[in-house]
Amino acid sequence: MTDMTNAASLAVIGPGVPDAQGRLIELDDAISKIRTQIATADLARQRGQKPIDPDWFHRARTALRHLSRERAELLAQGTSRRPRETFKDALIGVLRDRHDPESWDNLLAEARERVKGEGL
Repeated sequence: MTDMTNAASLAVIGPGVPDAQGRLIELDDAISKIRTQIATADLARQRGQKPIDPDWFHRARTALRHLSRERAELLAQGTSRRPRETFKDALIGVLRDRHDPESWDNLLAEARERVKGEGL
C-alpha cells in the first residue's frame, strides 16, 4: 500500500493529474522502494556476512517484475504523452481541416523553413 505521507502519493491525489499518470507515479514510487529495500538488504549482507532470505528476495524481485510490467503496459497505451503534445496534435487536426491541400502544403513548407532557421 502506498504511504499517504509520501510526496509522490500526494501528487497522485492532487487535482489535475490524469488517472493513468497518477498510476505511473505510484508505480515508479513502488519500484524505487523495492529497489531500495533490495539494495539495503544487500549492503547488510555484505557488512554482516548475513545471507539474504531467499524467499523474501524472490518475492521482492517478483513484485518488481510485475510492477515494471504494469508500468510498461501503461506507457505502451500512450499514457506518457504530455498534454502539450496532445494539444499540438489537436491543433494540427483543426488547422488541416480548415485549409485546402495546396495552402496546407504551403504552411508545412513555411514551418519547415522556420525549423531550419532556428536550428531545431
